[in-house]
Amino acid sequence: MAHSCLKCLKYTMCVANLLCFICGVSILVFGVFLMVGSNYAALTPSLASFNIANILLITGIIITCVSFLGFLGALKENRCLLLSFFLMLFIMMLLELTAACLLLVYEGEITESVKTDLTKGLNDAKGNSTHSKQSDWDYIQKNLDCCGINNASDWGEHVPESCCIPEEFSCNNREYRQTGCLSKVTNFFEKNFLTIGVSVIVLCMIEVLGMCFAMTLFCHISRTGLGYKF
Repeated sequence: MAHSCLKCLKYTMCVANLLCFICGVSILVFGVFLMVGSNYAALTPSLASFNIANILLITGIIITCVSFLGFLGALKENRCLLLSFFLMLFIMMLLELTAACLLLVYEGEITESVKTDLTKGLNDAKGNSTHSKQSDWDYIQKNLDCCGINNASDWGEHVPESCCIPEEFSCNNREYRQTGCLSKVTNFFEKNFLTIGVSVIVLCMIEVLGMCFAMTLFCHISRTGLGYKF
C-alpha cells in the first residue's frame, strides 16, 4: 500500500511539474511579446529594467527551471534533483514573502519613488527632440485614459492631443482627461490589493505542498536505497 501511494505521489509530482513547466514557457513567451511591443518603459525610465516584460521573462525562466528540476527528480527518483527542487522552492517562498512584507512596509516610499520617476520620464518626453518618448506617452495616456502625472498641467503649455477628450478633437477646447497616470496606477494596485495578497498566499501554499511532496519522496528513496545518490 505504501509503495503504491508513493508511486502515485511520484507521478502526481511529474504531472504537476509538467503543467508548471508549460505555464512557465507560456509566461516566458508572453514576456518576450511584451518586450517587443510594449511602450510602458517610457513611464519610468530609471526603472525600465524592472518593467512588466522583464519581470515576466525572469518569472518564466525561474518557473521553467524549477519545474524541470521537480519533474526530472521525481521521474528519475534522483535525490540530488529532489533536494535542489526543495531548496529552490524554499528560497522562492522566502523571497515572495519578503517582497510582500517590503511592499506593505514601504508602500509610501515606493509611491513617492514612482512619482519621481514619472516626473523624470515626462520631462524627458517634453525635451526629447526625436518625439519618440512623446509617442510613447501618447500611447500610454490613451490606453490608461490619463493625462500627465497628476493632471494636464504637468505638460505645461504644450499639452499633447492624447490628453484630449476624445482624442479625435483638437485641444483648443481645453477638455483634457482629468485623471493623472500616477493616480491610475495607484488605484489599480489598490483595487487589486486583495487579489494580489490572496494570490501570494495560494502560491505559497502550493510551494509548501511541493516541498512536502519532494521531501517525502526524497526520504522514501533514502530509506529504500533506490534512485540515484549524490
